[in-house]
Amino acid sequence: MSSKRLPETTAHVRITHQSWHQGRIEGEVRASEYEWQFQWRFKQGELSVEPSLGRALIKEPLSRFLERCDYQLEPGGDYYFTIRAEL
Repeated sequence: MSSKRLPETTAHVRITHQSWHQGRIEGEVRASEYEWQFQWRFKQGELSVEPSLGRALIKEPLSRFLERCDYQLEPGGDYYFTIRAEL
């Protein structure tokens, strides 16, 4: 039986803006050589990620991270999560 490990990439998230009143968190996320800007409208459950290059790789893991940690996130904060893929 092979004990091959799944590939992993660490994503770095920085929160740049947060408004509980508007139901919005904005920030940037970096993984490998990719970098994106995101806006999460948590009251509507909508996550937008730009630019489109590599967006399909990060959108779902970022969404899961934001849903799990939203109340702990603060502007200026740096956060990390692991993606089970090599980017």
